[in-house]
Amino acid sequence: MEYVRLGATGLKVSRLALGCMSFGEPDRGNHQWTLGEAEARPLFRKALDAGINFLDTANVYSDGTSEEIVGRLIKEHGRRDEVVLATKVFGRMNASPNGTGLSRKAILSEVDNSLRRLGTDYIDLYQTHFWDNDTPIEETLEALNDVVRAGKVRYIGASNMYAWQFATAIQISKRKSWAAFASMQLHLNLIYREEEREMLPLCRAEGIGVMTFSPLARGILTKDSGTQSKRAETDNVTGRFYEKAAAADQTIVDEVAKIARERNLPRAQVALAWVLQTPGVTCPIIGATKSSHLEDAVGALEVKLTDEEVKRLQEPYVPHQVVGLM
Repeated sequence: MEYVRLGATGLKVSRLALGCMSFGEPDRGNHQWTLGEAEARPLFRKALDAGINFLDTANVYSDGTSEEIVGRLIKEHGRRDEVVLATKVFGRMNASPNGTGLSRKAILSEVDNSLRRLGTDYIDLYQTHFWDNDTPIEETLEALNDVVRAGKVRYIGASNMYAWQFATAIQISKRKSWAAFASMQLHLNLIYREEEREMLPLCRAEGIGVMTFSPLARGILTKDSGTQSKRAETDNVTGRFYEKAAAADQTIVDEVAKIARERNLPRAQVALAWVLQTPGVTCPIIGATKSSHLEDAVGALEVKLTDEEVKRLQEPYVPHQVVGLM
């Protein structure tokens, strides 16, 4: 396993992050395909045995049960300080008017709720899950600064926003001498590259670490056209993210398959190798539900695409409608 600094911080994280949205009670929340604690345990141990020290979840995943499962599995592992634990805040956690968002009330309540579910007294990386259009950004940033100063959070990060919004937040934090953003979690893969235009250059310029979600486009880059899975059949996000440009994207999916055959590699390793070679990317987030998913991800660390292969993979790309932002 390789380890790198998260942005301009001194925090060392593995080049692969374990996405813990895959862990959670399937009868809770919006994801029927998730793994309960017993099914998650061997994957969690396999990830740690492979050297992955970076774990990413969110308060809203599976109605809080993702955090609960991750917390119990970390406790079983017995070495809390050896892992870098990241979670997020924004999602609706109750039906009250203040049960969602990034207000001071929501952040101060939800950080304590996440600490309780995770069974820990600190969170390594606390991330805003989305931009909150209903709360002044100064209020959000001051609350984040306060939870850092209180020792409940070590670093703060962000996810799912426009580059101009992130630039605004960064500059306000600098001006106020509040806790600085360490990371940005963004959507990036071979069939969705819109973040290359503004967000990635901004993060490189500001020394911000970058975590990428959906590096395999929710499995689209690893399967033949028409192949289904329980996640694809029940997840309402996949279609919203990718169906509008599916015809154009198929050319890239086919090219991944061709290079995989030429190199005698799993398709996942080709697609992940491209993400890992993208300038400014700290680590892709791997949402494993099978042992083979972790094996492919770890193997991708050894795959180096040639300039010609990168050109073949990138050349067919067409601009996509921006998705996933508020």
